[in-house]
Amino acid sequence: MRFLDQAKIYVRSGNGGAGCVSFRREKFIEFGGPDGGNGGRGGDVIAQCVEGLNTLIDYRYQQHFKAKTGGHGMGRNRAGANGADAILKVPVGTQVFDEDNETLLADLTAVGQRAVIAKGGNGGFGNAHFKSSTNRAPRRANPGQPGEERTLWLRLKLIADAGLVGLPNAGKSTLLAAVSAAKPRIADYPFTTLHPQLGVVAIDGREFVLADIPGLIEGAHEGVGLGDRFLGHIERCRVLLHLVDATGTHAGEAYKTVRAELEAYGHGLPDKPEIVALNKADALTADELKRQTTRLERAAGKAPLILSGATGQGVPAVLRALAAVIERSGENIAAATAPADWRP
Repeated sequence: MRFLDQAKIYVRSGNGGAGCVSFRREKFIEFGGPDGGNGGRGGDVIAQCVEGLNTLIDYRYQQHFKAKTGGHGMGRNRAGANGADAILKVPVGTQVFDEDNETLLADLTAVGQRAVIAKGGNGGFGNAHFKSSTNRAPRRANPGQPGEERTLWLRLKLIADAGLVGLPNAGKSTLLAAVSAAKPRIADYPFTTLHPQLGVVAIDGREFVLADIPGLIEGAHEGVGLGDRFLGHIERCRVLLHLVDATGTHAGEAYKTVRAELEAYGHGLPDKPEIVALNKADALTADELKRQTTRLERAAGKAPLILSGATGQGVPAVLRALAAVIERSGENIAAATAPADWRP
């Protein structure tokens, strides 16, 4: 299935049904009172998170969604039926933005979560509603209110515990394939990965979700290469795994290039916990590996982990480091959201 993480849609909620003007007409009852019913409410347009989806590709082929109009009121005090809602099924992590693509209307992060993005119009009152002591036979009824019509943007941000960042061809996809059941495309050239990939990683009885995004190059925040549009998929991650290619020219400069793009992008990514790892260690001699490790440690300000995604060397240590940060982050979140002790 093709991956699509942004879609533009047009939605319209249902109009309210019109109220009815009617009077009671029965044998031997000469002056029956008003009995016109109210109109039904128009249907809403609702975005709902569901399982089994990880792309917005369905909204490439259908962009217009309209809820049903409410039923009109009828005589004998019969109210019109409410219009059926239009349900937009979206994957977990979907955000709904207004037409300006900046105003956030809803952020759906859990299965079953729903958000009304266009409210249906109220139904009109029938003439029975306007009966009073001074107006015993009203001949007026309200039309239903019109529904809302708006243009919206859907934007998907994948939900993952850890995110992989690095230059193109740093071995991110190879590592993801080695530690999970994901099957990303792997080849010996840059930009092999064109779309984000997710994999479930297990280590020491613990599991977490690892996200791989296309590689960044210098100037990505200005649209160079594939740009930085995929960085949104790791905004929700608790920790970043920064992979640096040991076979590159200068490991320290490669690290600084990616960090500069993260700083330019912002949105909290530069402040996330980061684990730095030097990949493809099996392709270097001991002296070359030591030289690259020193360069990377000087640039990152901390000793990097050494691994090889192809051979598995050092991979368990990296996964344990990720799991430890994720676990600590979960404990901090739980402590921050725990209710304070009540005291009389």
